[in-house]
Amino acid sequence: MSLYEDIKSKKEKIALVGLGYVGMPIAVAFAKKAKVIGFDLNKEKIAAYKAGKDATKEVGDEVISRTTVEFTSDPEDLKGAKFYIVAVPTPINQDKTPDLYPVESASRILGRNLSKGSIVVYESTVYPGVTEDICVPILEKESGLKCGVDFKIGYSPERINPGDKVHRLENIKKIVSGMDPETLEEVANVYELVIEAGVHRAGSIKVAEAAKVVENSQRDINIAFINELAMAFDKMGIDTNEVIDAMNTKWNSLGFRPGLVGGHCIGVDPYYFVYEAERLGYHSRIISAGRQINDDMPNFVGEQIVKQLVLAGKKVRDSKIVFFGATFKENCPDVRNSKIMEILKYLEQYEMKPVLVDAWADPAEVMQGYGYDLESEDNAYDADCIVLAVAHEEYRRRSLPEWDAFFGKSNNSEKVIIDIKGILDNSEVTKAGYRYWRL
Repeated sequence: MSLYEDIKSKKEKIALVGLGYVGMPIAVAFAKKAKVIGFDLNKEKIAAYKAGKDATKEVGDEVISRTTVEFTSDPEDLKGAKFYIVAVPTPINQDKTPDLYPVESASRILGRNLSKGSIVVYESTVYPGVTEDICVPILEKESGLKCGVDFKIGYSPERINPGDKVHRLENIKKIVSGMDPETLEEVANVYELVIEAGVHRAGSIKVAEAAKVVENSQRDINIAFINELAMAFDKMGIDTNEVIDAMNTKWNSLGFRPGLVGGHCIGVDPYYFVYEAERLGYHSRIISAGRQINDDMPNFVGEQIVKQLVLAGKKVRDSKIVFFGATFKENCPDVRNSKIMEILKYLEQYEMKPVLVDAWADPAEVMQGYGYDLESEDNAYDADCIVLAVAHEEYRRRSLPEWDAFFGKSNNSEKVIIDIKGILDNSEVTKAGYRYWRL
């Protein structure tokens, strides 16, 4: 009997290693079809899941409280499984090179608890070759087992989009790969237990690894193109979003909008590709240029904030600026690689201390990760400038008079609105006489 059949009949268990925005939803989904162990070293996170609290807001407290996932922070519990899915972060270092410590550490922990007959599938985004050239030797060293003889490996890049309630794990086609045809079929069959959209069998592990970094690099380049247009159109006095609205009337327009590119995927993954390509002697031009443009956007927005304050007759240093939104994207509490924080950093050179509010974000994470206080909206009033930084649904629902309530008593021409996400109607705001700028 295959491992897939044993999992399906609940004779063997699946273990998720890493229970963040990616790993936790996967664990919960598989728990509806199989026995699942959910492992994470973060004891506070495990305690919260056991208490029915979903800090990621990906599946919700009610689902977490009802799931049959065996949440644990004890590595020894991993010995109870035979099919492993590694879903730990793969960030970058300060010098933009890949930080493989999380995936290497997870491999060491897993290797110490690996048994014969197991299959290990990595979901963490990496450059081609990491799974076979870096992770496998660690697994072999720690376990004393031989890959291809005692255990098998596969790779299936995560495609979960945090905060997206439409494109979910179950309805996004899954790329799967294995070290040999037998492993590929086992991996594909296991994932098909929960992936309603089906799976795509990649020709090799390296192909699957490459597909992930390429799909996010493609998005990064497209956004960079629009961001470059936005910077040029700003000098021309042309509204970029109006140009895009006109362009989108053509059937083959891609529909990208200007914006800040943060988070754990699009703002990071291209650097993995660039790193490996350059290590092999190829200098990436388009992808590197796109990354540079998108990395420069926080400073560009910061410059516009200062410029608009000056044009409104405000003393920049003494102005009260309120940022609405701290996360890297809308309707999601994830603050990893948030470019909003880089705008705040830019404004520090003017000795400005903006007020930062966001009901979605965790104040402790913001303080620990960036050193900024996350304040209540009670402290957002009497503003000279409001920055609509993240398009959370509650922000999109607010009318212009509701936003106006956050300003002090002054003429509309002295009230500065910086609309990074194009939340407000351009004609309505400018007609009312506000000092308005949008990306």
